[in-house]
Amino acid sequence: MIELIRPVSARQARVVLFDFDGTLSLIRTGWQDVMIPMMVEILLELKTGETEDQLREIVTEFVTRLTGKQTIYQMIALAEEVRKRGGTPLDPLEYKKRYLQLLWEKIKDRVRELERGEAPPEKYLVPGARELLESLKARGLKMYLASGTDQEYARHEADLLDISKYFDGGVYGALDDYKRFSKAILIQQIISTMGVSGEQILGFGDGYVEIENVKQVGGVAVGVATDEPECQKVNPWKRQRLIGVGADLIIPNYLEREELLQILFGDQN
Repeated sequence: MIELIRPVSARQARVVLFDFDGTLSLIRTGWQDVMIPMMVEILLELKTGETEDQLREIVTEFVTRLTGKQTIYQMIALAEEVRKRGGTPLDPLEYKKRYLQLLWEKIKDRVRELERGEAPPEKYLVPGARELLESLKARGLKMYLASGTDQEYARHEADLLDISKYFDGGVYGALDDYKRFSKAILIQQIISTMGVSGEQILGFGDGYVEIENVKQVGGVAVGVATDEPECQKVNPWKRQRLIGVGADLIIPNYLEREELLQILFGDQN
């Protein structure tokens, strides 16, 4: 199902920017089920009298609001919540390290399955993703992949999914010096180095940040409201958030590729 929020055309597009996790890759599906409980546990240890449900609501709000930004920003927010409650927070990088160790336990079998060739890449791709990437590539569009996941992991996982080859603009992710990279910074670099306008950027994402960044420069934004891991229907919460920051279309996956391309590009081949 494709939901058209407003009439849109990407006929002028020269660049396509994709988010990674949840938009193309399902390797890290369930990461929120690791991050949120970890943070709630840390805040519960401060014994402020807040209930677990109250803390979960607070944590869920900032985790989801910052989804799409580098992971470190969620850890910075956690440190601030600890500080607000009179605690002495760890360095956000320490929180991030703890989270990544917990996440690895959840996803390691998926990664190893791909590394060993025991599963096809399509098992961990949003349905229809490869066919859409092929179609966009055939149109001569320059493609970029940008992730809030650390760059080394994003590149490795894109290789495992056999999709790096589509992104001639490059695969980008979070850096240790987190202020040196963001999706907004990348968009500005694309505009300046390629000599394109913001209106010539087409973006795909399942998170608040990338949709907002693309719309801020006047681009066309497709909200990929994947209900992971099956991705057969629209996730209502994602839909609401993506529409709220300006998504022009909402899709659950890429299976209706021909209709999507018709909406975006009209009769252009």
